Amino acid sequence: MARLPRLGVAGWPHLVVQRVHDGQLLARDEQDCLAILEALREASRQYGLSIHAYCLAPDHLHLLATPSTDEALSLVMQALGRRYVAAYNRRHERQGGLWAGRYRSTVLDPAQYLLDGMALVESHAWRAGQVSRVEDDVWSSVRHHLGIKTDPLISDHALFWGLGNTPFERDAAWRRRLEAGLSAPQIERMAQAMHKGWALMPEEAASKLETSAGRRLVPRPRGRPRKSLLVPENTTD
Repeated sequence: MARLPRLGVAGWPHLVVQRVHDGQLLARDEQDCLAILEALREASRQYGLSIHAYCLAPDHLHLLATPSTDEALSLVMQALGRRYVAAYNRRHERQGGLWAGRYRSTVLDPAQYLLDGMALVESHAWRAGQVSRVEDDVWSSVRHHLGIKTDPLISDHALFWGLGNTPFERDAAWRRRLEAGLSAPQIERMAQAMHKGWALMPEEAASKLETSAGRRLVPRPRGRPRKSLLVPENTTD
């Protein structure tokens, strides 16, 4: 089966994962982490990508972001590969690619999935047992949304601002949501959507976006249509 074209729909949030080759690390130390964030800042400003959440995991990069054009996300990820991977190779005296294939992404309905997508990204290190408290992950946007620091990479989505009338209210509401966690089915659904490139939204809404996306956003029904739908049944007077 031919693989689907890259997914990019202007004005809609996208949940993105870029994995590295087995046995490799996305970043080996603090200098690498700072370098990848700087490359993301430069590329996102250049091409018009608003980043709402991110996470630098040992073997992958997670983003939740809204592109200003259909091509913005793809251009940012290409630029990240050129700028960061080239610098990474020079610094660590290595050759070859770092990414394990192309990035995976899904476009999502913000009303239903944006805050869940943020929680998926920002709680990754905590869920994986890499930190003992959710705010201890210094290489994600979680500390920005908990009011611990201001992250220049982040453009807050309106739905995050809707969590409270003051920064204190928003920070507290976001902490409660993170600590409540996501269910296993929620995590699996988002992971599968990213991997397969299908939209996280009602089918009717996805159908309306397919022209902009230039591809199907929901899978076709499995199996062949019932015979009765293909051939009219014989009738007698």
